[in-house]
Amino acid sequence: MTRYEQLAAQIRQQIEDNIWQSGDRLPSLRDTVKQSGLSLMTVLQSYQLLESQGWITARPQSGYYVAHRNTGFAQVTASKGLHMSENVEISASIFNVLQACKDPNIIPFGSAFPDPSLFIQPKLSRALASAARHLAPQSSVINLPPGNEKLRRNIAQRYALQGIHVSPDDIVITAGAMESLSFSLQAVTEPGDWVVIESPAFYGALQAIERLRLKAIAIKTDPVTGICLDELEKVVEQYDIKACWLMSHCQNPLGGTMPDENKIRLVEILAAKQITLIEDDVYGELYNSPKAPMPVKGFDKSNSVLHCASFSKCLAPGFRVGWVAAGKHATKIQQLQMMSTVSASMPTQQAIADYLSQGGYDGHLRRLRLLLEQRRYRMLQAIQTHLPKDVKVNIPVGGYFLWLEFEPSFDANTLYHFALERGVSIAPGAMFSTSSQFNHAFRLNSSFQWNGQTEKGMQIIGEGCRKLRRK
Repeated sequence: MTRYEQLAAQIRQQIEDNIWQSGDRLPSLRDTVKQSGLSLMTVLQSYQLLESQGWITARPQSGYYVAHRNTGFAQVTASKGLHMSENVEISASIFNVLQACKDPNIIPFGSAFPDPSLFIQPKLSRALASAARHLAPQSSVINLPPGNEKLRRNIAQRYALQGIHVSPDDIVITAGAMESLSFSLQAVTEPGDWVVIESPAFYGALQAIERLRLKAIAIKTDPVTGICLDELEKVVEQYDIKACWLMSHCQNPLGGTMPDENKIRLVEILAAKQITLIEDDVYGELYNSPKAPMPVKGFDKSNSVLHCASFSKCLAPGFRVGWVAAGKHATKIQQLQMMSTVSASMPTQQAIADYLSQGGYDGHLRRLRLLLEQRRYRMLQAIQTHLPKDVKVNIPVGGYFLWLEFEPSFDANTLYHFALERGVSIAPGAMFSTSSQFNHAFRLNSSFQWNGQTEKGMQIIGEGCRKLRRK
């Protein structure tokens, strides 16, 4: 964290602790320079950062004041009870929603992918061009599973910086995180096995379960703290569970991040029954907390956690390069990959490896986190302006999704069609469950740059919400 970011974080904490309240004038730039010992430019950068995040506002020839942040939405509720599905069928409905997001004339609030303009990286483009030019003939063999050695070593080093020991030999490079997750699930299950998932769950998990002909037990999931561990403990005692698939950070679609104490207990519950955890951690780098959250893998003592991640959400969406820290399952996953896609793209593996070795990745991540936080705040302002006041919103501490709910009588599927007819996409709650309990909810992608078009999109969503509530 840079000095101006540290100062901004300090002032932000003071505001959150009510040392400075709405309308209070902050110390002048010069006073803060004297007090902090920092340069005028550093202090100015701190104030500008806080202004862009909506914490303070500048008044010409007067100074900086604490802004009014009216983001006190009602809290969304956790799902209710267990939902068991012996025959998961959801792919068709998901396909239709995702197809709509491809149209350039559609405002893609329903998209699962971050704004592509966030990832314009000349250095990465140069690395890819260089990799393509210098691709050795033998690379088609060298980069077969488990994947590019240099890239696996780079990833192992990033684990080490978090205090997690993962050998490069335990890492398998895949064509995106979805492939790593699917192969992981396939490696530890057989058709007809029971798998635990969250409720609501990432639709990719539902699709994988459908494709592999597995049976799902969806456990209620808190929007803030994640899957209900008390319910999980009961389920593993009653059923022969083979795997558990969940997101520990910035859960999609709710946005919650599990506290460390929950992660420790989760590992203990699953280890006692020798159940494999498939940890989907694609949003692990998109945190807004002071330090990076520890993945569940960091608390794993029995090597029973398959940690899956990718560069698609934080560096190169189109490259489709992910990985799994597979441990004892690495060989099985390599075999599955050889029978399917064979390997992730060889030039892109090499390009990312070269890019990571050059340095600058962490600087890119800091800028990305800042932009995502600013854009999330801007969408929250638009929700307050355009949507009915009784909307419930879960505000996460990272990622780029917002989960919105109305009363159970509300039909988000109807809202989806209303908005789409007017050029706006949303992700209705039905995408994330095999039950109907989330039909009153929907997910929005807050990663896109704010302009007149996105503001108009929120106006359309608000209009649709009001029409539905009058029925």
